[in-house]
Amino acid sequence: MTLPSLTARVYRDHSHGSEIARVSLDYEGRFLRRKVLVTDDGQALLVDLTQTTSLDHDGVLVLEDGREIRVVAAPEDLLEVTGDDLVRIAWHVGNRHTPCQIEPDRLLIQRDHVIRDMLGKIGATTREVMEPFTPEGGAYGHGRTHGHAH
Repeated sequence: MTLPSLTARVYRDHSHGSEIARVSLDYEGRFLRRKVLVTDDGQALLVDLTQTTSLDHDGVLVLEDGREIRVVAAPEDLLEVTGDDLVRIAWHVGNRHTPCQIEPDRLLIQRDHVIRDMLGKIGATTREVMEPFTPEGGAYGHGRTHGHAH
């Protein structure tokens, strides 16, 4: 196998202005350490970070020569959650350590039939949508939330 011509070894959560391409990744795909990716325009990119990293939407992978590849949250299958008591609904979602994008009038979570059933029982309305997913990071800064098995 021939290694890609582009190699990123550093990740930053903001740009310094030399973007040459974009890579669209879903939520799970934005959690990586070493992997070959394909940019939106078809270039092969080897990501080789020093540790496993949760890449944020609009973050950048920095190539060895300083140029940047923008990270974009790709649309994915989600559940839109609404209801009269959205704060209470959000508490139940958080109590299950489910990644959640919190907006003023709705929550977005990954599709899960068990969580969907639970939400229906507490009065929430759910609707399947296809959108980029940028959930809250967690109480100690950006990154991932984890279940009880961490």
